[in-house]
Amino acid sequence: MKDGKTLADTGARRHQVADDVARLLVERTGGDIRLALPLGLGKANSIVNALTRAARDDPAISLKILTALTLQPPSPQSDLQRRFLEPASERLFGRYAPLLYAEMIADGSLPDNIEVREFFFQAGHWLSNSYAQRHFISANYTHALGYVLDFAPNVVAQLVASDADRRISLSCNTDITVDLLRARAAGEAGFILAAEINDKLPFMGGPAIIADNEVDLLLAPESSFELFSVVRQPVKLPDLAIGLHVSELVPDAGTLQIGIGSIGDAIAHALLLRHRRNADYLPLVATNPFSASLADAHHETFETGLYAVTEMLVGGILELFDAGIIRREVDGAAIHAGFFLECRDFYDKLRQMPPEDRDRIKMMPVSFTNSLYGDEAEKRAARTDARFINNAMMVTCLGAAVSDGVEDGKVVSGVGGQFNFVDQAFALSGGRSVITLNATRKSGGRTISNIRWDYPGETVPRHYRDIVVTEYGV
Repeated sequence: MKDGKTLADTGARRHQVADDVARLLVERTGGDIRLALPLGLGKANSIVNALTRAARDDPAISLKILTALTLQPPSPQSDLQRRFLEPASERLFGRYAPLLYAEMIADGSLPDNIEVREFFFQAGHWLSNSYAQRHFISANYTHALGYVLDFAPNVVAQLVASDADRRISLSCNTDITVDLLRARAAGEAGFILAAEINDKLPFMGGPAIIADNEVDLLLAPESSFELFSVVRQPVKLPDLAIGLHVSELVPDAGTLQIGIGSIGDAIAHALLLRHRRNADYLPLVATNPFSASLADAHHETFETGLYAVTEMLVGGILELFDAGIIRREVDGAAIHAGFFLECRDFYDKLRQMPPEDRDRIKMMPVSFTNSLYGDEAEKRAARTDARFINNAMMVTCLGAAVSDGVEDGKVVSGVGGQFNFVDQAFALSGGRSVITLNATRKSGGRTISNIRWDYPGETVPRHYRDIVVTEYGV
């Protein structure tokens, strides 16, 4: 800003109308807006939509957006689909405020003065969209900060939580924003932080709390839109079998990371069974015809407990925390996580959790969770017997994992943090990388193997092969 003051100094920080915030941002940037948005849930949708409308209506405004994982509820493609979907849509996804730029990308109406680039997609959502595919950035999650700094944003817009003392928490997305704010404080970046309060977001403490003067513009609407709710998929028998196999690989007093989805839920279920009903668990694994019979299989209850370090805080991790399986603390936290995105019950559980329990869940930047760089000795000492468990679409007999794209080069989702955790597992003494997948899938009415001899694209190269688990074993 030309006068060297922040917007806080002008006394014009707090607003109730998103269009007022957008107007100020256009004025302060001269209409040349380079907007960085958090991955997933943490986008300030009301502010973003107001800026998008302004740019749509005024071709003199340039709006460039860098983000990841834009969340969109499914759109009915026919009248029949609409009649089936609409009654269930609100129950499944809530009254989520769709992002206008995503709707325009989907229908091909995005004007030339608006550009959107993403480094991770909602799985399969943009597979057939030429614009989204051409503007995709392939990046490991820990490298995304570098891409954002190279982008040189002049605006960052984030959804935040606020408490009774009017403190501000980054809540669901400390992942990159914490490091961006550090870069701004060090003079390595210059941007306006525009925050939007959502009263449905859990107030997370620790590093997620930011100083009041770090927020330049604050939108406090009279009512908050409902958070995007992920539909939890049914856990099928093959998933349960995979969960059972994986449960034998996790030692007490170790470190755990699991991902979202039915296989992650199945792994949590098997670990709960092992701990709570060990007398039922032991004969189950003993009679398992596909048991790996590994010399280092683990069947005991969790007397010391696990420590979780994960880029994504998921429902399965929270269930293990509630059950006391995840309880080994590192710097006062049993869980360190970079972001969360889940169903509405998950958000409610975090909001209603006793503060002393919620404080044992610390949201961190992915530079902390996904890598060993910085405080490496302390991280190595904490991340003992790490089991980093990630899902893949396919694996090859040569040892590679395929998780982000298909044969013709189109992107299904993205690399995200998967490679980061595989690499970290190899770097840690006693660490193991575990790739899980169903052995087969249905496609066009046929059963197709997910085990391939080779594949044109690889997410994790074959020289990083370690443990692969299907329903048929380890």
